[in-house]
Amino acid sequence: MIVGIMRINVLLRNIHSLKQKRQVVKSIKQKLTNRYNVSIIESNHQELWQNLEISIAMLSNKKLIIEKVFNEIENIFYVEYALNITKIDKDFIYES
Repeated sequence: MIVGIMRINVLLRNIHSLKQKRQVVKSIKQKLTNRYNVSIIESNHQELWQNLEISIAMLSNKKLIIEKVFNEIENIFYVEYALNITKIDKDFIYES
């Protein structure tokens, strides 16, 4: 089995309150969990309204499947949400 973890850091330029940020986070979580079989958390910067880090985890028996889903998720951030991504990290843990 392979565990894939993707961390996406985003600068939210048009957000002016924590309430607005939480609405964005909620929308992202709902869209991604409905569309893909992934686990999602807001993993850092919870009290900063213009910075967001979301961590997404997925388990599969093939790395290629995880990479495909992560690429689609990355496109959602760019295209559907038009977010300013500042950093993306992807890690893969191989379990026997």
